[in-house]
Amino acid sequence: MLTVLGFAMIATFLVLIMMKRMSPIAALVLIPALFCVAVGQGAQLGDYVIDGVGKLAPTAAMLMFAIVYFGVMIDVGLFDPIVRAILRFCKADPVRVVVGTALLAAIVSLDGDGSTTFMITVSAMYPLYKRLGMSLVVLTGVAATANGVMNTLPWGGPTARAATALKLDAGDIFVPMIPALAVGLLFVVALAYVLGRRERKRIGYLTLDQALATGTGDGSVLVGAGGSAGETEGEAGGAGRRTRRAGGGAGDGQACGAPAGGVGDAPADGRDGDTGAPGFQGLDPHRATLRPRLYWFNAALTVALLAAMILEVLPIPVLFLIGAALALTVNHPRPAEQKERLAAHADNVLNVSGMVFAAAVFTGVLTGTGMVGHMADWLVGAIPEGMGPHMALVTGLLSLPLTYFMSNDGFYFGVLPVLAEAGAAHGVPPLEIARASLVGQALHMSSPLVPAVYVLVGMAKVEFGDHTRFTVKWAALTSLVVLAAAVLFGIV
Repeated sequence: MLTVLGFAMIATFLVLIMMKRMSPIAALVLIPALFCVAVGQGAQLGDYVIDGVGKLAPTAAMLMFAIVYFGVMIDVGLFDPIVRAILRFCKADPVRVVVGTALLAAIVSLDGDGSTTFMITVSAMYPLYKRLGMSLVVLTGVAATANGVMNTLPWGGPTARAATALKLDAGDIFVPMIPALAVGLLFVVALAYVLGRRERKRIGYLTLDQALATGTGDGSVLVGAGGSAGETEGEAGGAGRRTRRAGGGAGDGQACGAPAGGVGDAPADGRDGDTGAPGFQGLDPHRATLRPRLYWFNAALTVALLAAMILEVLPIPVLFLIGAALALTVNHPRPAEQKERLAAHADNVLNVSGMVFAAAVFTGVLTGTGMVGHMADWLVGAIPEGMGPHMALVTGLLSLPLTYFMSNDGFYFGVLPVLAEAGAAHGVPPLEIARASLVGQALHMSSPLVPAVYVLVGMAKVEFGDHTRFTVKWAALTSLVVLAAAVLFGIV
């Protein structure tokens, strides 16, 4: 009976949040509470929740202060020079533009928020793709895949969820995975190079002045049935007007971000000069929160914080708590300014930390009632005997489709505990199961269940179906590369 009720609770949770009938936080609280009563253990619900909250408090603290820290770093301009440097690196060479997209998305992903990453990346790179006539699905595909790999950072969500669900330390899960994730990121850069070569072959190698002079159509994206990188509407007429640059130079030394005031700067009326669409300005160079005189302090603080995290000098929640306090105090010494910055990032903080505490109800009921144990016993019986010792590999493979077709909340809070219990029955440590569960994130970031992906395709003016057809195969391949590297390095 507990096996059936356990799977019914997970299925109910998944269906309601996938159909958007309930928010994840509400579903994490109300559904397990109802099922706890249904199994006759309603009187113990309070004990389950209190126990879960106590164990999850460090994870919630880490997420809260990491969001505040990286939000402040973006506000004060820590990443502005990186954006400008990548734009200068790009020039008008499609290969450099696509590689620059991957690098920019990966760097900005340090803040752990996919929506922020996509807004900054598209704002900076969209004008280049449009003016050079490049396929916009390449922009969205590369940005989403790079962000997916970086989404495994402890404050990005999946690692925290895995730690929450299995009651493990996020640092113990993430730090050993760094070599495999680094291989995945290198693969994304290599993929960006290949896609950039394809774009260069399709549209030619132009100077930026030539691109601005000839025009490039309206930027709509059409993905061919053969799975090509995508064509730009109007290319039939535009391609014939384009001339390949015989000398192979990349823009006569002109920075790719500097035509008529800079690519990405909107005309005076705030609209894109080619189509009348809203302009994309990227990071506002005149925003009031900039602190140029403190740039090197902020850079050194960030490097020190990340190094201390990797070296495990202190628990990650303590590191980010101290880091956020220092960043706020030094960059915004006035209490009123600090309050304003905290308020600016309050939505993200509340949503993420609220999710973690709500998860205490779900995982507490699943474990306390004995549901997860019965479900694991059933799952162990269903897995062929020869696959039991390889449950980490099985988890890694399952993470691809499961995190694509369900939310991270559903997978990490509903499925992962069952897989961990099944692995434990065969002597596979929960840490290995947790690490393996991260490999599907490159694919997950293009899931229709991820709100940030709609920010990405909306700003880039790409149909979601086009993005999906182009991106899924590359993102899945990236996830498999990460899994293969993890197995090769003995991480899982």
